[in-house]
Amino acid sequence: MCARFTLRKKKLKDVADALDAEYGLDDEPLYRPRYNVAPTDLAWIVEYGADRRVVRPATWNYLVSGGRPLINLRGENVGSGGAYRDAFGSRRCAVVTDAFYEWPGKGLAPFLFHRTDDGLVLLGGLFQRPKGADVHARFTVLTTRPNATIAKVHDRMPVILPTERLDEWLTSEPAEAATLIGPAPEDALVATAVSKHVNSMRNDDPACVVRTEHGAVSTQGSLF
Repeated sequence: MCARFTLRKKKLKDVADALDAEYGLDDEPLYRPRYNVAPTDLAWIVEYGADRRVVRPATWNYLVSGGRPLINLRGENVGSGGAYRDAFGSRRCAVVTDAFYEWPGKGLAPFLFHRTDDGLVLLGGLFQRPKGADVHARFTVLTTRPNATIAKVHDRMPVILPTERLDEWLTSEPAEAATLIGPAPEDALVATAVSKHVNSMRNDDPACVVRTEHGAVSTQGSLF
């Protein structure tokens, strides 16, 4: 499950530079640092353009039959074909974040999973191109079984793409891309306990990522 994430870099150019990617100047006014990105929000994905990576705005609200929104999709399902064969074959993307939240139970305070250097955390995703009245693409986040760290909090985790294998995910044949669907290495992320301030989607400010003392968290902010 992945239902909230952050992207706190100050400018869209900072995101694009970190990914060695292009972006549209018309998209620049849409960007702002985010501390609590929620489903249906406008976020940012990276896809492969004509000859290089491109960062684009996209809505976290992939639509399936009957207009049902799909914020997460089991990666094991798309990797083996089935209903999402076409999307997995030609519309893979990386969802650009620098951390994501997971809750150990309904109504409880969450943990923020992030890199020790607070660098970008790229999540495997699928996107739909704009159609009808849509201005932006739509996307969903792929999930997989958790590594040992996240398993203490949740039974699923987003597919995390190593930066050095991003082009492989975006451009390779489906069978090769499917090998990237699996839990992240144990040392890929640390967990920081944060407050219930995050629980409300209305709250989108630096207080969302302030460390608290709930749960079994060390003084460095890492889980357990």
